[in-house]
Amino acid sequence: MEVRASLRYLRMSLKKVRLVADMVRGMEAENALIQLRFSRKSASHPLEKLLRSAMANAKNNLKIEGKELYITHITVDQGPTLKRWRARAMGRAATIRKRTSHISIILEEKEGAAKTEDKKKVAPKQQGEKKSKKMPDATTKKVHTKTTTQDKAEILPSTI
Repeated sequence: MEVRASLRYLRMSLKKVRLVADMVRGMEAENALIQLRFSRKSASHPLEKLLRSAMANAKNNLKIEGKELYITHITVDQGPTLKRWRARAMGRAATIRKRTSHISIILEEKEGAAKTEDKKKVAPKQQGEKKSKKMPDATTKKVHTKTTTQDKAEILPSTI
């Protein structure tokens, strides 16, 4: 099942946002949150909020936990550009383009998420089954003791 969330008119340029979006594309949702939290890029904060929103949509609408989600698609598109003017030399004016961007994210549930619960319900081992790797008993271990010079003298005959 897919879950969508979108952020429109973010006052940040496409290049800046796409750098961060490429970093988390295809990741698991939980790992992507950690990656975004510790990223120093300014675009990581709005993307983190958007990802949290998508995860909340999945939890409330579809009853899917965040551990079972991963990012399938994340797109950053251009929004409208705000045009401002700045005074330049000799009475001229230069345009300042303040770019905006639209971000959309799609999360999907892992295919094996429902199957892992079934695997956990496996019956415990029967008595007749073999155990894996037998641990050695304490009686089979060799005990090392230090030999002193007196012990050596008792063992070896004196040649004096």
